[in-house]
Amino acid sequence: MLSDPNVLRGMASMDNAGVYKLTDDLAIVQTIDFFTPVVDDPYTFGQIAVVNSLSDIYTMGAKPLTAMNIVCFPTETMDISVLQAVLQGGASKMVEAKVVLIGGHSIDDIELKYGLAVTGTVHPKKMLTNGGARAGDELILTKPLGVGIISTALKAGKTNKQTIAEITKSMLTLNDKASELMQEVGVHACTDITGFGFVGHAGQMAENSRVGFNIDLASLPIFPEAIEFAKQGIGPGGLQRNREFYSSHVKVSGKVPAYLQDVLFDPQTSGGLLISLAPGKAVRLMGRLRQAGVEAAIIGEVVREPRGVITVK
Repeated sequence: MLSDPNVLRGMASMDNAGVYKLTDDLAIVQTIDFFTPVVDDPYTFGQIAVVNSLSDIYTMGAKPLTAMNIVCFPTETMDISVLQAVLQGGASKMVEAKVVLIGGHSIDDIELKYGLAVTGTVHPKKMLTNGGARAGDELILTKPLGVGIISTALKAGKTNKQTIAEITKSMLTLNDKASELMQEVGVHACTDITGFGFVGHAGQMAENSRVGFNIDLASLPIFPEAIEFAKQGIGPGGLQRNREFYSSHVKVSGKVPAYLQDVLFDPQTSGGLLISLAPGKAVRLMGRLRQAGVEAAIIGEVVREPRGVITVK
């Protein structure tokens, strides 16, 4: 594979986005993401898909600039009006994020899928990664967990309108404010919690940083309904796959019930940012996040050992 010294973050780093240096003070940041619907309304699905796609740019401390639509659509089984609504919803969130749509690509597929390829910019020396957490840091999470479990309950017809509205609001919230505020305060590392669940993404961050994370379960923001559904054994298929793949990254106290452990592995859609920063700055950032209406919580601390392991108590 071709190597290039201008690749600051690539496949080897397992980061949230690729970063390529153009000049000493300018680098481009690139990411791509698309998935199947997580809600019934096509307009809302389009919005969520765009918010999710933009998130990886925000984790890098970068500003998203342009996007290209990625569409898979079943032309023979679904009315074109559905696709129009999806694209309109996506466009509305791009406008909110001040991102310009410059093109895209579509194919005929048996299942609807939508997302974006996004390009942003960042100063090479101000770039954030998922590998900079330091022992002594505190950890902040900016959105509650449990979206995957509740979405599965939705498909089974077990949720109410209020619960659906709560997780939809969370998935529709851009991570731009949280990203801007963390950069103003100054942080050491960042990732977002999406398809690999809390343990998967936090474990990768700990491993890349060569540190461990101690998580206070009582401080972890979780949608209450997700806990109730988890008690009933409801969860997406991705939850078990995450457990099988990432169980070695987590050490859970025997006092933590099995249903709460499920939440830790629950794959999220358009989840929040997991931020590592110095304790004094954590207090300052929490104040600013709350003023901006961001649902955030200090959930734990970074420790030297055991490296790459998430300890939950």
